[in-house]
Amino acid sequence: MRPLSPVPPAVTKLAAQQEGLLSVHQCHALGVDRRRIQRLVRDGVWRREGNRVVDTDPTPPSTRVRDDYFDHIRRRSAVKGMLVQPGTAAVGAAALALHGVAGLPRHIDPEVSYPRGVRHRGLDGVIVRQYGSFASERYGSWRIAKIEHALAQALPGLSRDHAVAVLSSALNRRKISRAGLVKVRRLLRRRRDAGPALGWIDLADGNDESPAETFARLSCLDHGVPPDRTQVVFHKDGRFLGRCDLGWLLRDGRWLVVEIDGVAPHSTHEALVKDAPRQNRLLATDRIVLLRFKPTDNDRPGGIGAVVAAHITELGGLPHPHPPLPATPIPL
Repeated sequence: MRPLSPVPPAVTKLAAQQEGLLSVHQCHALGVDRRRIQRLVRDGVWRREGNRVVDTDPTPPSTRVRDDYFDHIRRRSAVKGMLVQPGTAAVGAAALALHGVAGLPRHIDPEVSYPRGVRHRGLDGVIVRQYGSFASERYGSWRIAKIEHALAQALPGLSRDHAVAVLSSALNRRKISRAGLVKVRRLLRRRRDAGPALGWIDLADGNDESPAETFARLSCLDHGVPPDRTQVVFHKDGRFLGRCDLGWLLRDGRWLVVEIDGVAPHSTHEALVKDAPRQNRLLATDRIVLLRFKPTDNDRPGGIGAVVAAHITELGGLPHPHPPLPATPIPL
């Protein structure tokens, strides 16, 4: 048997732009015929992804190791949908993944829609939605639903926590403005299944820097202790001391603050090293009580909110009535 020759560079380049995926039609157009595809798959160089798509990474998706693993898996699912169903646009959660919005579930379905809501049977696990007309924009050689429409399409199918995390991420990353959320609300009102999602919009906070912060904030809200401030900045004598993810003013004038470790901007070793002096500066004031959590702490019964609520009670509770807080950094 002849040795397997390298695939054309154009094939490799295109696959790199598509999360490693290629449609069989694209392969043929670039000079890789059916027999060569079969040989590449048989020799373990490529792998099949259904009948119409191949994956140029032979490692099964579930065992891949990469820093952006879950983002890659979600984008890969979105791309697969448009490769399997040419002429469609990515919609819903699939479009949000390609917009670069965080907060989606770890795994999403490949969702697409044909222009003007044309009905079509989904193939190879792809879900074809009939959304009718919606605004779209270019994504490479494809089209994806514009962010406002993608949010309105996706939110009713998400849990509350994921929906709020998606909305908060879109605000934080400036994918959408508060005015844009008004349009999302208007689009949602046209859907019969959108009742709960309409209320979730008001829970979004563009100060959340990660889904883990959103989940922690919502857990605290569920336990009756919504934070007084998010990304709260502390000063002393006009000098910056530090910034914390969540903060509560206690009855005795001290602040209880929460930090979520393991997510940006606290995720790298260098960041953790820099966090120590900041933490020491805050604690040295005797005005700060600091709690640190990992994102997985929210998966325990009661989540982070139960722990925070218990600490607030132990520390004397919150002031009542609550004094107004300045919009500027908090002086200690």
